[in-house]
Amino acid sequence: MSRKGDCWDNAVVESFFGSLKQERVQWRNYQTRYEAQQDILQYISSWYNPYRLHSTLNYVSPNDYEKRLLETKHAA
Repeated sequence: MSRKGDCWDNAVVESFFGSLKQERVQWRNYQTRYEAQQDILQYISSWYNPYRLHSTLNYVSPNDYEKRLLETKHAA
């Protein structure tokens, strides 16, 4: 964690919410909070984590990055 006033802790979350809004939420019209929650969970589990490439992860998806990380830990 960074010190008070440093924004680095928040950068990753801000990036995620920016992507979420731009790629999914702004194009939808939710009737209920539950409908919004289910749609966002579906977006994260079926697109964002398995397929969306991230520059900070050397252009691999979060799922692939975690898989490689675990393989590296088990090999060591």
